[in-house]
Amino acid sequence: MHQALRLIVGLGNPGVDYAQTRHNAGFWFCERLARELGVSLARESRFHGVAGHARNQGEQGLWLLQPQTFMNRSGQSVRALIQFYRIEPAEMLVVHDELDLPPGQMRLKFGGGLGGHNGLKDITAHLGTQDYWRLRIGIGHPGDKNEVANYVLKPARREERDEIDAALDRALLAWPLLARADFEAATQRINTTPAKPVAPV
Repeated sequence: MHQALRLIVGLGNPGVDYAQTRHNAGFWFCERLARELGVSLARESRFHGVAGHARNQGEQGLWLLQPQTFMNRSGQSVRALIQFYRIEPAEMLVVHDELDLPPGQMRLKFGGGLGGHNGLKDITAHLGTQDYWRLRIGIGHPGDKNEVANYVLKPARREERDEIDAALDRALLAWPLLARADFEAATQRINTTPAKPVAPV
């Protein structure tokens, strides 16, 4: 039986230079969820991040966190908040960009590998466990591994961004299921890619 979520972490890099880059897909979800829940996100220096608390979500409320430590040091921010509020890693969902999924696709899963993602690697190193929820937001792959660093730090093309935004909207629609810890139904909803309309011939 999985525990209810008490923390949503959106991964990205701070600052206007990075705001629209593919690596910030986790930030985009966090900002949408904050709007949906009526939560204001504010700088919290003790957590090295931007954070907000939704008191109306569950018994102890729900924290939203955007680490401001840059991607490869995300764990510093996450550990500071979960230690302070005594949150278990299994009560956390980390939302991040995923190279191995095309734009428009998402995957929700618990634990498992890190897929070479520097944000996940650092969080896992700081927490000493991989047992936490992840929501992987597809951003596509440049096709050449030497281009990855450059690719994730560039804005998505217009049509890709439209697909990513549509996926984020679908993830928000699944939020009520996540909020009540119905992870089976949430996984089914999130991991199902909607059929594309067929263009008339």
